[in-house]
Amino acid sequence: MEPLYMELPAVEYVRRRRCDSAASVPQFCNSPTIIVMVGLPARGKTYISKKLTRYLNWIGVPTKVFNLGQYRREAVQSYKNFEFFKPDNEEAMMIRIACASAALKDVATYFTKEQGQVAVFDATNTTRERRGSILRFAKERGFKVFFVESVCDDPDIIAENIKAVKISSPDYVDRDTEDALEDFLQRIECYKMTYVPIDDQKDRNLSYIKIFNVGSRYLVNRVQDHIQSRIVYYLMNIHVTPRSIYLSRHGESELNLVGRIGGDTGLSARGAEYAAALAKFIKGQKIKDLKVWTSHMKRTIQTAEALGVQYEQWKALNEIDAGVCEELTYEEIQEKHPEEFALRDQDKYRYRYPKGESYEDMVHRLEPVIMELERQENVLVICHQAVMRCLLAYFTDKTADELPYLRCPLHTVLKLTPVAYGCKVEGVCLNIEAVDTHRERPSVVDINRNPEEALQTVPDHT
Repeated sequence: MEPLYMELPAVEYVRRRRCDSAASVPQFCNSPTIIVMVGLPARGKTYISKKLTRYLNWIGVPTKVFNLGQYRREAVQSYKNFEFFKPDNEEAMMIRIACASAALKDVATYFTKEQGQVAVFDATNTTRERRGSILRFAKERGFKVFFVESVCDDPDIIAENIKAVKISSPDYVDRDTEDALEDFLQRIECYKMTYVPIDDQKDRNLSYIKIFNVGSRYLVNRVQDHIQSRIVYYLMNIHVTPRSIYLSRHGESELNLVGRIGGDTGLSARGAEYAAALAKFIKGQKIKDLKVWTSHMKRTIQTAEALGVQYEQWKALNEIDAGVCEELTYEEIQEKHPEEFALRDQDKYRYRYPKGESYEDMVHRLEPVIMELERQENVLVICHQAVMRCLLAYFTDKTADELPYLRCPLHTVLKLTPVAYGCKVEGVCLNIEAVDTHRERPSVVDINRNPEEALQTVPDHT
């Protein structure tokens, strides 16, 4: 097969563009990575694939999942039963091989045409032959391969996974639950006939992580580079224990009242009211072993104090540093720094305030917070608007373009509950009046725009 050569994008230099934040990860465009999932059905491979992809995209590594089940469903319009997966079903095996080839072809296109850096090949990949063909495919094209094998022999975990996601899959639409369960168990038996796990001796030259029983034990072998190291670290921190994460901004601050950004003032009278209301709300939730985190800033600490419980302060949770624009109103920024104001509107995620930070910088400094949130169970994070946007974007899989415009109003609690392949978000307004600090994306972002156009979406603070 002819090798595909990488098309490296031309470097474009833009005059005075303050979007040159130090990247939190090196660029891997000349040596992309295929993450190859391995394991029997109902071992959490798709859960790991989606979660890992969400994390890598959040930290700035373009990543995409290629789920072989979707390719199979497109090739075979209607699923009959488990016999499709029998190793001796030659006709079905030809279809499955063709689907794998189509998916790998799409992986190559993603790397060469779409500047992707990581592809997650989400399939069982339970035979040495299949894994060998993927390795050959990658070697011919200069792609790296990292295997993630999920091994699970705990019947309770397997049963829970089947119940949570498998019997509600497109394969079992309009099928009786018991019938679907029986068929899926038979499907697993079909895979068991030919399943050959990654072998510690025979495969000692491969790069891989084995995850046993959803994280009770790990085996890591030959990590090749920085990105694989990040992947391993992340996978060793996630868990599936049911929990909720509560996100709240501090109560309204004195600077919020006058429309000034940043600073380190205390709460307004209404902000103090919210702190008391938050304490009452949290107490009413009866949350087991709740941990409370704040930033180092007065307004989050004063909000937490009303709870009457211990809390942990994180400097990483401090609000975005607006540099020369700290404690200015949007009107003053437009008056004193009109070009900067326009540049930020052109690319709010990557724009860095002079002597300050960008949203991209914040994602980098919030990564340890995300890792610790993944390790923990129930946590209340009392933070700031930009910080809350970054955290919310991670849990809800929002793009870098969407992130800076996520609505995170004052005096509202967001309850995030991880579900099978995503996150359920519930907003609870505690009915304490507060100013609106949300500025919508403006329609005119040209440097030569007039002040009225620049200030069109500034929230009222008079």
